[in-house]
Amino acid sequence: MKYQRIEDLRVDHDLTIKEISAILNCHRDVYSRYEKGTRDIPTDFLIRLAKLYDCTTDYLLGISDVKRKFGQ
Repeated sequence: MKYQRIEDLRVDHDLTIKEISAILNCHRDVYSRYEKGTRDIPTDFLIRLAKLYDCTTDYLLGISDVKRKFGQ
């Protein structure tokens, strides 16, 4: 399952895969696999992305179409 929202949010925030992987402290190939859905996103990375993009984890994963602020 491809996580299109994670990719879209990264692009919307003018961040490269290299920059996001540095923020998450992982290799860029690993992060790329998260976006492509070929590797599961660890929960702690998912939470960090939600904080970075100020949205819920449900929104990041495509469970919800409503973009609420992180923590709401």
